[in-house]
Amino acid sequence: MLQIEHLTITHKKDLRTIVSDLGFVLNRGDKAVLIGEEGNGKSTVLKWIYDPHLIEDYAEAEGICTAQGVIKGYLPQELPEEEKDLTVYEYFSRQRAFRETGPAELFRFSASLRFDSELFYSEQTMGSLSGGERVKVQTAAMLLARPDCLLLDEPSNDIDIETLEWLEKMIRNFTGAVLFISHDETLIERTANRVILIEQLRRKTVPRVTVANVPFRTFMEERERNFAKQAQEAVSERREEKKAMERFRRIEQSVESDLRNNSRQDPTTGRLLKKKMKAVKSLEHRYEREHGELTEFPESESAITVRFERQKEMPAGKTVAKVDLPELCAPDGRVLARNIVLQVRGPEKIGIIGTNGAGKTTLIRKLAEELCARPDITACYMPQNYEEELPFEKTPVDYLAPSGHKDEITQVRTYLGSMKYTADEMFHPIAELSGGQKAKLLLLKMSLTEADVLILDEPTRNFSPLSAPEVRGILKQFPGAIISVSHDRKYLAEVCDKIYRLTPEGLSTDVSIKY
Repeated sequence: MLQIEHLTITHKKDLRTIVSDLGFVLNRGDKAVLIGEEGNGKSTVLKWIYDPHLIEDYAEAEGICTAQGVIKGYLPQELPEEEKDLTVYEYFSRQRAFRETGPAELFRFSASLRFDSELFYSEQTMGSLSGGERVKVQTAAMLLARPDCLLLDEPSNDIDIETLEWLEKMIRNFTGAVLFISHDETLIERTANRVILIEQLRRKTVPRVTVANVPFRTFMEERERNFAKQAQEAVSERREEKKAMERFRRIEQSVESDLRNNSRQDPTTGRLLKKKMKAVKSLEHRYEREHGELTEFPESESAITVRFERQKEMPAGKTVAKVDLPELCAPDGRVLARNIVLQVRGPEKIGIIGTNGAGKTTLIRKLAEELCARPDITACYMPQNYEEELPFEKTPVDYLAPSGHKDEITQVRTYLGSMKYTADEMFHPIAELSGGQKAKLLLLKMSLTEADVLILDEPTRNFSPLSAPEVRGILKQFPGAIISVSHDRKYLAEVCDKIYRLTPEGLSTDVSIKY
């Protein structure tokens, strides 16, 4: 159905090869997930497959994409700027398939997707839709064209749990091929039957691609077992090599000693010793050849490394937050929810869920304003929109080392290196960084403070499936309180002590989530 051969992609700005010799085949029924750390080229690969012209401004690509007769559907990570002001009806009307489909068929189509058919004719602008509504609209428009192959770039970003479950069902039931990028491990585990991993090894200088025809969890478990086995073999072979070399050195020293002691006294013995030394040298050359054939230690792109080390334990009885809010209003004055009551004590870790548009971000932003102003606690805030907290005109080094002192800069560069920033990226404007790199920067900034309260809006949304377990572990071990909004089901299960659902009637603890 779709075949990629020898795809190599190079960034024009720093001439860094991000993908080298990628090749795979997608057949009908394949559900392949494309994973890797931020900046490794996943979105670029997806764009190139759909339309090579989409990457011409920033990357060069060589390779072959064979998709004769295949209709490709593409869901971009971000809604294009020129489409944000369109009404939903105008957006659909641009699609030839929509114009050619009658109302009755549109109703049946929307029902199969659990999609409100009235949304086809909505006068609401695309830019004002919630994350879940936008994904449903874009997906419906894409599927109306009856594609054979879906290319989905982060469809799980910014959508609520109900929409995530809808997306899972859509991917599983799609009869063609699907290639998608996602940071949601639960979605990946429930849908993908193939894995394509893009890595950048040796400080992002050596690209590597791994293609596996197994589900994600199986892939990760086999990868860990194979790495452990390879490492064990490498250690064992080097141990045996060391023993062999020690025996060899003793023989070599013995022959050299005999040669010195003989010193022309016995020509016959001298000739025999020289012959023996020649055999010793031959043995040395053999050992050198065998050394080059030893099992290599496994290489992988390691996850990020960050720790909360400056934080103090929070007393269990301390009141972190006590909210009694009669009304929660949107910036335009609309009432989103009423009678919101929330109490957080000690080092509790709270997760807040709810449908898109329920007001979760509005609520957590209000909490951040109040808690960050409190003198008895030290609160840090990670917004969903990173621009609220990050100075986009600065570089990561300038942001983390405002004094400009040499020692501080050196230390900050070490920290950034542990978060997998390249030397170039450390001095790029923050505005040019990917979403994942911005998230890492905020997480690192928080770890360098003495914060005892973290207020987090979708904290794991931009971390790869390789780094997300590390981030969850870090937050679980945080000694203070966490108040967060999240749709990441693994984060909710592993980190949060309590989960609340925001509804128009307030916060409910009657929460049921399929982990």
